[in-house]
Amino acid sequence: MKKIPLRRCVVTKEQMPKSELLRIVRDKENNVFVDQTGKAGGRGAYIKKDLNVLNTARSKKILEKNLEISIKDELYEEIEQIIKNN
Repeated sequence: MKKIPLRRCVVTKEQMPKSELLRIVRDKENNVFVDQTGKAGGRGAYIKKDLNVLNTARSKKILEKNLEISIKDELYEEIEQIIKNN
């Protein structure tokens, strides 16, 4: 039986399979981006693929606190498009 890696959503605090979450990464050059492979280097934060969760993260600045950097609106819009397309 294959082990399914679990990760915790920074917004809902739920533990879920990695495939049901999106990873947002801040690398050494302080670039923030969506890591769809789940393998990019840097500090990562996982959020559930849900628009309500994204809106909560945006309004309470949860991703910014976890990644310790300010996040531009363009990134939130990119995350929203990824969620809608899944």
